[in-house]
Amino acid sequence: MTTNPPEHPETEPTRERTIRAVGGFGMIGVVLAVAAIAVALFLVAVANQPVGAPGAAMIAVAVLLILADLVLCAGFTAVAPGEARVVQLLGRYVGTLRADGLQWVNPITTRRKVSTRVRNHETETSKVNDADGNPIEIAAVVVWQVADTAQAVFEVDDFEEFVSIQAETAVRHIANSYPYDAHGQQRPSLRDSADEIADRLSHEVTERVAPAGVRIVESRITHLAYAPEIASAMLRRQQADAVVSARQRIVEGAVGMVETALTRLEQDEMVELDEERKAAMISNLLVVLVGDRDAQPVVNTGSLYQ
Repeated sequence: MTTNPPEHPETEPTRERTIRAVGGFGMIGVVLAVAAIAVALFLVAVANQPVGAPGAAMIAVAVLLILADLVLCAGFTAVAPGEARVVQLLGRYVGTLRADGLQWVNPITTRRKVSTRVRNHETETSKVNDADGNPIEIAAVVVWQVADTAQAVFEVDDFEEFVSIQAETAVRHIANSYPYDAHGQQRPSLRDSADEIADRLSHEVTERVAPAGVRIVESRITHLAYAPEIASAMLRRQQADAVVSARQRIVEGAVGMVETALTRLEQDEMVELDEERKAAMISNLLVVLVGDRDAQPVVNTGSLYQ
């Protein structure tokens, strides 16, 4: 069964690119050195009393160095494992920091934290109609992960909400495309084709969340049941189907046993039976083998024909 993927605007998406940042610990040394120079200039200017024009200039330079140090400190960025930072400079996408640890970037950039950990989203239990028109309740869990941080941030408003809505939509579409139960027919169903349905659901969710740069790890149906208003009727139908199937199996086995018994009697020449007696024997054996209750035998004290 094929489905048409959702149509998305034909615009060039913003793709993730990794930027190189300066090592944070190296920049700590630079910041400390600048601070030391500023303090030294200030102390020298204060020591030369009264403060003249050269001393005032040194104090001004020290103040400027301290301000520059504070600006440099704003560039420190700590990236934890399982996280990334999307860096923008005056609204323009610069790149993504993925390497964990303390790093330093341009202080006037903005850095948005994006989790790249694997997450679970469990859909709400939805009441929909299956392919046969029967109302059913269905829910699923979708395991997903951000693969492209640039798309996740810039291509959709809220990528978490986007994944949630698209997963709900995919689950409803899958439920509409397959029957709950095949009822003995050679066709896939929600109840009997779990692996096929899971693969189809993962494929459809993947297509729907592609604009958000999200990778689908796995999708599984977690809840599947008939709606309460038809649950009892469908249960009786399933029980009836089970009884018919069991009866059919019993009859097939009984016929085989009767056939084997007649064949053995003929081969061993234990007794010769005409067609009427064969029919009676077959009838009696089938009653014994197929009946729900134990048979009550009738003892014949006369001859075979009396």
